[in-house]
Amino acid sequence: MSQAGALRELALLFLRLGTTAFGGPAAHIAMMEDEVVRRRKWLTREEFLDLLGAANLIPGPNSTELAIHIGHRRAGWSGLVVAGACFILPAFLIVSVIGWVYTRFGQLPRVGHVLYGVKPVIISVVLQAIWGLTRGAAKTKLLAAVGVACVALGFLGVNELLLLVLAGGFVTLWRLVARRREGGGTAPPAVKALLPGLPLGGLVAAAAAPGFSLGGLFLFFLKVGSILYGSGYVLLAFLRADLVERWGWLTEAQLLDAVAVGQVTPGPVFTTATFIGYVLGGAPGAVVATVGIFLPAFFFVAVSGPLVPRMRRSWVAGAFLDGVNVASLALMATVTWQLGRAALVDVWTVGLALLSAVLLIRYRVNSAWLVLGGALVGLLVG
Repeated sequence: MSQAGALRELALLFLRLGTTAFGGPAAHIAMMEDEVVRRRKWLTREEFLDLLGAANLIPGPNSTELAIHIGHRRAGWSGLVVAGACFILPAFLIVSVIGWVYTRFGQLPRVGHVLYGVKPVIISVVLQAIWGLTRGAAKTKLLAAVGVACVALGFLGVNELLLLVLAGGFVTLWRLVARRREGGGTAPPAVKALLPGLPLGGLVAAAAAPGFSLGGLFLFFLKVGSILYGSGYVLLAFLRADLVERWGWLTEAQLLDAVAVGQVTPGPVFTTATFIGYVLGGAPGAVVATVGIFLPAFFFVAVSGPLVPRMRRSWVAGAFLDGVNVASLALMATVTWQLGRAALVDVWTVGLALLSAVLLIRYRVNSAWLVLGGALVGLLVG
């Protein structure tokens, strides 16, 4: 296929995913796996898992970074930009409209009925993806055991990044010992760390002035996108510390509304920044905040993406990546359990989840259509 054709395919796919991918990063990853592994066969399960593991090792929005990785693998540097931008764009537009409504009328649109039907569908989509990816990740008894241990530690509240590093380090150490017992010799020189040294340090260290400005808004979100690991709760802590307590740009109520918008709209959760930018600075503020928080993701993937195939060729880095992959799926499993407790609340939602699972597994119905169907059921039943 020509470069133009590949870019067109990427644009159409990620525009659609950005419009229909409700449910947070675990759901986004599941829908991407459905499209690029099962349906289009752009990547094998193993290649997809490697990109997911690499995305989990760098700061920023994991599902957006995975989209950028897929674009780079499919169509090079142009694909990197097209896939990431097209995944972000629908959420940016939707959240900007919500921001306009919010600033004009002082309250958020009601979307509870839509989410009532969408959430059970998302649970089935994610579980189906986890099941399929686990077969590629848990290739040995050791990796399966590491995955189970990571699930347990995840439920105990162990930090996500720490889990990834521990799993990767444990599998690497285990294989090193096994190679030495088998006479494999000493380990080769350690591979360079995946995380690049950022030239952004001096730039993001410049704290925004207490008085609001678009430049200060951009630098703040550039800093957040450059250093943030973890869930939406970690994002909430960052936003509250500076925007509410230190500078007083937002009230507590506005901050909670911003986080809610990021959670209930499709696409990247980090479009919380878009809403905040609109509330503070109108349409220019929305653009500045969105570019600031997502720009580091493109940079990190551009630097780390070419290293992923090379990591596979090194047994040390490959072992570390195997451990990271099973830990990533373990984290998806713990998040899905928490989502399931909130989503499956009555007979209707349980039935919708089961029906979605049958349609996914038996009839291979596209997950985007299932999400739209769930939204319609929510409007009719809720």
